[in-house]
Amino acid sequence: MDDDRELCETLDAALGRLDFRIVWRTSAEEALGLLDEGDWDVIVTDLNMGGMSGLALCERAVASRPDVPVVVITAFGSMEAAVSAIRAGAYDFVAKPFEIEELSLTLERAAQHRALREEVKRLREATAHSRGFSEMIGESRAMRRIHDLIERVSETETTALLTGESGTGKELVARALHEHGRRSRGPFVAVNCAAVPESLLESELFGHVKGAFTDARAGRRGLFLRAHEGTIFLDEIGELPLGMQAKLLRALQEKTVRPVGGDHEEAYDARVIAATNSDLEAEVVERRFREDLFYRINVVRIDVPPLRTRGNDILLLAQHFVSRFATQMGKPVRGIGAPTAEKLLAYRWPGNVRELQNCIERAVALTRYEELTVDDLAEKIRDYRSSELAIPGVEPTELLAMEEVERRYILRVLKAVGGNKTAAAEVLGFDRRTLYRKLERYQDASPERQ
Repeated sequence: MDDDRELCETLDAALGRLDFRIVWRTSAEEALGLLDEGDWDVIVTDLNMGGMSGLALCERAVASRPDVPVVVITAFGSMEAAVSAIRAGAYDFVAKPFEIEELSLTLERAAQHRALREEVKRLREATAHSRGFSEMIGESRAMRRIHDLIERVSETETTALLTGESGTGKELVARALHEHGRRSRGPFVAVNCAAVPESLLESELFGHVKGAFTDARAGRRGLFLRAHEGTIFLDEIGELPLGMQAKLLRALQEKTVRPVGGDHEEAYDARVIAATNSDLEAEVVERRFREDLFYRINVVRIDVPPLRTRGNDILLLAQHFVSRFATQMGKPVRGIGAPTAEKLLAYRWPGNVRELQNCIERAVALTRYEELTVDDLAEKIRDYRSSELAIPGVEPTELLAMEEVERRYILRVLKAVGGNKTAAAEVLGFDRRTLYRKLERYQDASPERQ
């Protein structure tokens, strides 16, 4: 929106070449009327216009369509006016004179901001109406594959091996296999093999008879027998000592266990699901895990993906945890803001879903608002910056000349600083003249110029 027709026509042509679809008006009233007639990604308005000012247009647009970001164009050096626009609800501002690349980058960020807000809203609604496997929330391709495997495997009696990093939710997968299977009415018995002292592990799993050792004043049924007609979940099975591995292998093969100190076998009726965050195949090669036991438990394998590879599942899970902890704490927290969502998506989540749950619980406890803000996040998440050098458009198998690597990185830095060539030159360690010369060379070499 601008009352300068010539400027509107110029921006229409320039942004059109960059694949933007532009609709413009020279009247603020007409521009506001368009808001109710279609779905818009961004509103652009000049600040100084005849009739209704850009500031008034911004206020009315934000009140009418708070979902559509407003970008304000203001005269160079008019910082006070720019601040007023931001206070009126504008997403960002661009100072005159500006380069078309600078405006286009601002518009792209604004459109991405709106898309992220819409995604957060959609995920909030999806969480409220979710139907799935307990708390195994996710829409990513990796999670759809997990859901499909659970549906196919749960009705069988097959031993399953769950693999994945710590905190990815392997026990949730095990519970889903149990709850959707034939043994759902039976008990689900879980044991962390790494948490039980080696001296007690055999008794914990198989039980013991009275007098089997000093403190055995009475007999005790082991977990295999307590899981009768249900499921026993052996978490961190890779931590089992070799001697215990041999006894477990016999129990799985014979479907019987012998209590410590006992003189006869007892049959058990339980499905076995194992899990590990170790590379058991490597452990087999290193002779730290029995090969025959590995093949016995690795009948059906389900690899649970790390959270960082699951895309918008991060936001879906975050919204789920917000709802849960807000209810527990009695706080009127409804969701997460778009800037907060950006931070959650950027972070690598080494602790996976468990770390995300902890992060959201802390944020809900601290927040004073109905939506979690960036300030509610832990400092390591709030200030996280990736140490990975990602060159856009490079496949893992693609080999590039150093000049092409430099070109892509320069363009990435330029985009990251919003098209500000002075700031980009400082980041890159160039003077402005060198940066301009390189950009001109890249432009001359583009297909459009050939």
